[in-house]
Amino acid sequence: MILEWVAQSPVVLVALLIVFVPGLVALYGVGLRGLALLSASPLFGVASAAIIAVGFGAVGIGWSPLSWALASIALIGLAWGAGRLLGLRPSPSARSTHRWLLPTAMVIGVILGVWRLAGYIAEPSGISQTNDAVFHMNAVRFILETADASSLHVSAVIGGSGFYPSAWHGIVSLITMLTGTSIAIAANAFTLVIGAFIWPLGIAWLTKAMTGSATVAGYSAVLSSSLQTFPLLMFQWGVLFPNALSTALVPAAVALVISLPRFSRAPGPWRSGARDGLLVLIVAGALVLSQPAGLLPWAAISTVWFSFWLFGNIAAIGRARVIAFTAAAWAGTIVLWLGLAQGTSGSHWPPFRGKVEVFLDVLLNGHVLIPFAYGVSALMLVGLVVAARRRDTRWFVVAWFGISVLYVLVAAIGSPLIRDGILGAWYADPYRIAALAPIVVIPLAAVGADVVVRAVARWRHRPADNLKMTAAGIAGVAFLMNALVLLRPVAMPAFLEGTYDRESRYLAAEDAFLDPDERALLEALDELVEPGARVLGNPSTGTGFGYFLSGVDVFPRTWSPPTSQSWTVLGEYLRDAAADPEVCEALTAYGQPEYVLDFGLGEEGPGRYELPGMTDFSGQDGFELVAEDGDVSLWRITACDQ
Repeated sequence: MILEWVAQSPVVLVALLIVFVPGLVALYGVGLRGLALLSASPLFGVASAAIIAVGFGAVGIGWSPLSWALASIALIGLAWGAGRLLGLRPSPSARSTHRWLLPTAMVIGVILGVWRLAGYIAEPSGISQTNDAVFHMNAVRFILETADASSLHVSAVIGGSGFYPSAWHGIVSLITMLTGTSIAIAANAFTLVIGAFIWPLGIAWLTKAMTGSATVAGYSAVLSSSLQTFPLLMFQWGVLFPNALSTALVPAAVALVISLPRFSRAPGPWRSGARDGLLVLIVAGALVLSQPAGLLPWAAISTVWFSFWLFGNIAAIGRARVIAFTAAAWAGTIVLWLGLAQGTSGSHWPPFRGKVEVFLDVLLNGHVLIPFAYGVSALMLVGLVVAARRRDTRWFVVAWFGISVLYVLVAAIGSPLIRDGILGAWYADPYRIAALAPIVVIPLAAVGADVVVRAVARWRHRPADNLKMTAAGIAGVAFLMNALVLLRPVAMPAFLEGTYDRESRYLAAEDAFLDPDERALLEALDELVEPGARVLGNPSTGTGFGYFLSGVDVFPRTWSPPTSQSWTVLGEYLRDAAADPEVCEALTAYGQPEYVLDFGLGEEGPGRYELPGMTDFSGQDGFELVAEDGDVSLWRITACDQ
């Protein structure tokens, strides 16, 4: 497995270049340096790629690596022009006692993140055996075939229209085109970039922005993958690729906002304000076009900080202005929150936890029935006490409390007003909300780790910033992480059933959603059917992956079948087409498909359906066997030929 991932390192490198390089160059031109520049660059990279895609889709320019690169160069030029126009200068960087510490910690955090994610995915070409993966993979294939990655057009892959955030899909399509690799390998390479590069950098910057300490930021980087709730859980459940990208960007997005007062001021307040406004717009664009729900934790945490900052500077700003600015900030956050909550299809999941149990989940980081993280939780509790006692970090305790309340609401409160009105932006999905916890838990645990190391230093009569003690602290946290990554089980819990996956959802086992025989047949479809042919299948058996794997028009292209009467007829009676004229009429409603896949009956469950009419074609009049691989087969529909 290791050698297979090493062989795909060029694909990961291309993904890193797409996400980081445009932002590194552009934000350098507006004065960002050091950790801030490195951590904020994915915000620009994601936002610019998605905005370019929307613009190209509007004017009819094809989406390709060349067109993306040229447009990115133009945006970089605009950023440098804005930097010159506004007279922006690099912010002065604070000198660290041990300049090697944070880069070393970052490398450790990246390695541990890659190890945990690659270990779970197993094979670089693995496909997540989950419902949402069907849509996401098919959307990438659609972009490749139509040369249109616009968030306003991508839902056309399933016959839809309107906005759907497609930053993830557009970037994966670029990786595929630039490397010539498969969609599955490109998606998994981007998964490593999201969880093992974007996330640790962002969480380290957030910690440094909160505490002002490179040492604490180093602890945060090493601990970045210590909790299963993020990044791993978002690649287990769903699979929630866009949500994972958006959540991974939130720490850097918050860090950028709280760092604005520390950035070097440009000549004239309006120029500094213009720079700050542009940076905030980049953040908003990145979050909206990756997954809009990410706007809410970013806005709420930033507003908490802003409120504390205003009242901390009340003498300089004035009481009336402080009250007005605070009220306006919270009003805007509330309006945004309610708007996004009402803009979705509402709550899809019920509460599942008792009122006492849910508080243990929060304090011991055992969200959605994940085994309690005792070590990290102990550090977090120490960090909470320390942060609450310090005036400059007290706001972060409020942020932790707010994120914790969200989980309490989704896990234990069944009121429709709460689930639709407050939690609707996440569909009241406890997994998505649990994934927000590490944004506030990891920095607090890093503060706790620093306190422990300093206490040991005092006990040994050593200076707190002693080189050996600091190195020992990083080594100790790294040892804790090694134990977690290598020994801690990462099985995904099914919170409603109270059960756990016995293995990774990327493994193509014989009883998987898409087993090896099914995948082999789907990958061969373009050689088995004529160009332009439509192939039917029960998506609850894995046939929905057919379009992404072969380019053939396998219908439906999502995990769930249509809700029309015509589809109901096909699902129940397609195998009887030769004897039932109503079946041929139903086929006409879907373009008179020439073929059908038989992957079995299907299954019952969320997003899964049993369709008895789409199996057992052997011996039925009106069907000819085209190909067979194990228990799966492809049939030509001849019953309706005229």
